[in-house]
Amino acid sequence: MSLSLAQVDPEVAAALDHETLRQHEGLEMIASENFVSEAVLEAAGSIFTNKYAEGYPGRRYYGGCEYADVVENLARDRARQLFGGEHINVQPHSGSQANASAYAAVLQPGDTILGLDLSHGGHLTHGHRLSFSGKLYRTTFYHVRRDTETIDYDEMEAVATQEKPKVIIGGASAYPRLWDFARMRAIADKVGAIYMFDMAHIAGLVAGGVHPSPVPHAQITTTTTHKTLRGPRAGLIISNQDLATAIDKSVFPGQQGGPLMHIVAAKAVALAEALRPDFRDYAAQIVSNAKVLGEALSAAGYRLVSGGTDNHLLLVDVFEKGILGSEAELALGKAGITVNKNSIPWDTNPPLKPSGIRVGTPALTTRGMKEPEMRTIAAWITKALNARNDDAALERIRGEVAELANQFPLYAWRRAPVAVTA
Repeated sequence: MSLSLAQVDPEVAAALDHETLRQHEGLEMIASENFVSEAVLEAAGSIFTNKYAEGYPGRRYYGGCEYADVVENLARDRARQLFGGEHINVQPHSGSQANASAYAAVLQPGDTILGLDLSHGGHLTHGHRLSFSGKLYRTTFYHVRRDTETIDYDEMEAVATQEKPKVIIGGASAYPRLWDFARMRAIADKVGAIYMFDMAHIAGLVAGGVHPSPVPHAQITTTTTHKTLRGPRAGLIISNQDLATAIDKSVFPGQQGGPLMHIVAAKAVALAEALRPDFRDYAAQIVSNAKVLGEALSAAGYRLVSGGTDNHLLLVDVFEKGILGSEAELALGKAGITVNKNSIPWDTNPPLKPSGIRVGTPALTTRGMKEPEMRTIAAWITKALNARNDDAALERIRGEVAELANQFPLYAWRRAPVAVTA
């Protein structure tokens, strides 16, 4: 007899119910998060979770992989159609594993990489000392300029010329501006480095045609498939054909065993969704929403790092108003607005109590919110930060937030908030 989750494990079922309600009734503004479609949810929770499929289509180490081959080939073909590139590997379990595999395909331990400093918006896997990337490889960094808070390509070139890295990696976790892909490739070519770009944050904007693509310039492009691409939590790698064999071997068996075929199936679904014309409208709306949100916050007196945004996120200096990023995150959370504390360039505060917050629009845009809602949300953010020590005021804002959220339901089966018992 088949038992429901609530019957088998009421504690997990309750946690899922609470999380469903949390996502529905709040405003998800973490720039790296999004909401997948019901079709992606269905594929991610599908029967493919039962299937081992070590190897690649047509070259598996297990029998019974004929349908696993179908979905993996669909995912690869759709990624190629969406992004271009000569070779696609859709097996990485995450963006971090995609980066690890890419590095391992072209580097030996101790080789030098050059990436954007984490404190200036980079990513842990781009060389931070606590990451595998900083432990396995010799790491050097470039930064943003003090005056513009945009990438200092002159410094990048100077460091590359001096340090002779084998890989120069672009991409960021908290950078609101466009990248000069051609300049980076020229620098890499000058010093004999491989140019790799991690487009995890901007992949959906690239797919939607509202952000330039690194793929024509980089020998290796990695990405997550969630964030702006609005797929399952996972990764993929795009590369030139001459690196294909090395990358495939680096993913399997180098970094991981059997791929998560239910997630590969969900990637295929999400990539198909990103190929639809309405995805281009969605991507354009993400950027428009971010710009309007930034303008409203700026008008309220908040300083935006680099002065604004070209993509899906804003980095807001709250310390200028005497507020730590950690305090802002806590207050906004109480008001039903989820953001994350974040260091800003040249931050004088520690990472757990930084000077900024990172704010993104992908998830709000998925719910159907547009420019008018962004102005309302900016007003709530301002009001909540001003009342950060007043729990009653924050609770009142939370009620207003829930009313707005209920007008933009996430899923057909989540039309209105319901009481959830512990």
